[in-house]
Amino acid sequence: MLWRNKQITPARIIITGFALLILTGALLLMLPFSTKGPGGASFLDALFTATSATCVTGLIVQDTALYWTEFGQLIILLLIQIGGMGVVTVAVAVTIFSGKKIGLKQRWVMQESISAPQVGGIVRMTGFILKSLFLMEGIGAALLATRFIPEFGLVKGLWYSVFHSISAFCNAGFDLMGIKSPFSSLTDYTGDPVVSLTIAFLIIIGGIGFMTWKDVRQHGLHLRAFSLQSKLILTTTAGLILIPTLIFFFFEFSRPVWDSLSTGDRILASFFQAVTPRTAGFNSVDLTALSEPSQAVTILLMLVGGAPGSTAGGFKVTTLAVLLVTASAVLRRQASPECFKRRLMPEALTNAATIVVLYFTLFFVGGAVICGLEDISLMEALFETASAIGTVGLTLGATPTLGTASKLILIFLMYFGRVGGLTLIYAMLSGKNHPSAMMPQEKVTVS
Repeated sequence: MLWRNKQITPARIIITGFALLILTGALLLMLPFSTKGPGGASFLDALFTATSATCVTGLIVQDTALYWTEFGQLIILLLIQIGGMGVVTVAVAVTIFSGKKIGLKQRWVMQESISAPQVGGIVRMTGFILKSLFLMEGIGAALLATRFIPEFGLVKGLWYSVFHSISAFCNAGFDLMGIKSPFSSLTDYTGDPVVSLTIAFLIIIGGIGFMTWKDVRQHGLHLRAFSLQSKLILTTTAGLILIPTLIFFFFEFSRPVWDSLSTGDRILASFFQAVTPRTAGFNSVDLTALSEPSQAVTILLMLVGGAPGSTAGGFKVTTLAVLLVTASAVLRRQASPECFKRRLMPEALTNAATIVVLYFTLFFVGGAVICGLEDISLMEALFETASAIGTVGLTLGATPTLGTASKLILIFLMYFGRVGGLTLIYAMLSGKNHPSAMMPQEKVTVS
């Protein structure tokens, strides 16, 4: 296996593992019996779909229900599950179940993969992740089955329940509702509390991260005993759900275009549309009907992903939290950023600033290039690139119409957003010599 090579770093193992999984998935999706039409999928369509599934994004160039056979849908679901868990987590789980010993290198790589604070307890943590994951997906499938079995029948209803539960928990956003209307996502369930709330809470639980689950298991609701990281994740996530929900309810869904929705439907739609841009990719309303300010809010939400070590992609909520805490410290003229009676380490701010610059640069440059290549507005192009780099999957309908170059840009952004910006940079720079000497300091004024 890759980790038997002593020269390869955890970062390289992670990005190589994801790349090999994507390529394998693309080859399987190119098989003639993966598609319903004759001839099979083209390499570009298969590669795009495999990347989107593995990177738990949800952007599609072909409607999942109408284009792919049950075999193709199963391959997509397996890619979502493995991509959501992380290829390293899956590899370690297979090693454990096969009875082989987990060496120090495997533990080190696993620590990097799930953002664990230490190597100790990694094997137990892997078992906890697997049990929690299948339990939550099972509960989600059972709840969805109460709606889908009466509507689609026993076999198809169960399949749809399992598929959408895994897709939601892994923050993927793939759906099979194209049988109602192509690319419709969950727009037929806008006012359905069972479907909307089940999907939304699966997204939230999957996005808060494995280490936060561990804190909940150990300390229950005693939040004071949680780690600083878990406190930041939970408070920032709550804010990123509550504030957009209020914005959507009072400013978007009060517009005349949504008069057909009842007050209850608007509350559900507001909550769902606040949750789903956080790397999930389902939509319960027509996104093209949203006003431009609401689309802009959605873009900002898409750029902020889930927690470190979660099933979600994008730059992490902890990155945003560190920047906000630092900004607050500067405004209050504090010597160092503090929150929850703890000081943040200096490298946290350095990493956060670097990550945000990387993501915003790639997001804007990618959008500008796609806008120049395609006959779409800059807003549409930026919406697609934010969705890709945030591994979200929401779209204004442009993705299936894009040319080869634009699709390749989105493929790169999805991959970058899932493996993590710093992971990719560290993998490319590992092994290079860095000067140990420190240059003289000189003051630069910023304002």
